[in-house]
Amino acid sequence: MNFAKNIKFLRKRKGRTQDDVASALGLKRSTLSGYENSVAEPGIDMLVAFSKYFEIAVDTLLKMDLASLTESQMGELERGFDAYLSGSNMRVLATTVDDENTENIELVPEKAKAGYLTGYADPEFISELPVFRMPFLSSNRKYRTFQLKGDSMLPIPDGSWVTGEYVQDWYEISDGKAYIIFTMDDGIMFKIVENRIREEGRLFLYSLNPVYDPFSVRVSEVREIWKFTHYISAELPEPVIPEKELINTVARMKHDLDKLKQKKDPELPESPGT
Repeated sequence: MNFAKNIKFLRKRKGRTQDDVASALGLKRSTLSGYENSVAEPGIDMLVAFSKYFEIAVDTLLKMDLASLTESQMGELERGFDAYLSGSNMRVLATTVDDENTENIELVPEKAKAGYLTGYADPEFISELPVFRMPFLSSNRKYRTFQLKGDSMLPIPDGSWVTGEYVQDWYEISDGKAYIIFTMDDGIMFKIVENRIREEGRLFLYSLNPVYDPFSVRVSEVREIWKFTHYISAELPEPVIPEKELINTVARMKHDLDKLKQKKDPELPESPGT
């Protein structure tokens, strides 16, 4: 049974002393210390009390070794995605780690996207994805890289590899920022997001390419959200001409055109400003 080390792990993770927890649960500190050191075992009522205090299901406290979970998996539990607590089949984020229990960055190429629809929560499927590391990214955060398809996010080219940081708290999604959104109906999408979860329970998604109209998705349809970190591409994006330079270029073209007209018909007056 993992209860003893789990409550000690959770207490320290939340930065609380034995006195803090004991006081909140109406216990003596020595009693809590006995629980944490497996000297004593709590009754059913006390197990329920610990479950409510840490917002972790009793079965999870008893059966899982929480200290062995990755940071992203612990974040999922703390967000309430606990299958035992919710009574659903929802799982914590499937992920892979290296020999030192450090999160890998899994690569989801275009050919694997169809499988991701059904395998995103399957540890076996995730374990078969290619993995790599980027030393300039934090080892305490979870990242995943997806291959971009289409031209909706131009000037980011089709086929680019877009890396995102796993978002645990969707309420913290920032308006106007880019995110990778995964839904069962639309699959993997890379969009600029407007967060309307609190007001309407929706996310409004926008493309960088103005040809594509914005649309919204209900948050209940969303399975994963990854905050854009960077992208890798073998293609250079199209250059963006500054507005002032663009105006000057147009003026020069107009001036050259007027000169050509003058050569053809010397009687024509020059345009004003030339």
